[in-house]
Amino acid sequence: MPRVTRGNRRLQYRKKILKRAKGFYGARGNLYRTAELAVERAALYAYTGRKLRKRDFRQLWTVRINAAAREQGLTYSRLIHGLQLAGVELNRKVLAGLAVDDPGAFSAVAETARRALAA
Repeated sequence: MPRVTRGNRRLQYRKKILKRAKGFYGARGNLYRTAELAVERAALYAYTGRKLRKRDFRQLWTVRINAAAREQGLTYSRLIHGLQLAGVELNRKVLAGLAVDDPGAFSAVAETARRALAA
């Protein structure tokens, strides 16, 4: 029985792995067996990173909203609670954008929350 080497297919697959490992340090970017492991691990870190990015952004938005809320004389939790009572359905991303880009609009939103808390 003749030996099958897969020829062109194997070469294409190896080129694909080495292309993904381009820029990796040392042998990881040049040697196929080392690059294969490095690419697999990099894919795992990338997957985890996509999940962590969501967590990091929500944290950033919370910090920005809290800072702007304290300028208006409210805390973050009181602001969010007041907005829920008032029925305002702005998410944290939008609130943080208002806090940074349009402080006047944010102060109007904070006033709405303050009125809902007082009632």
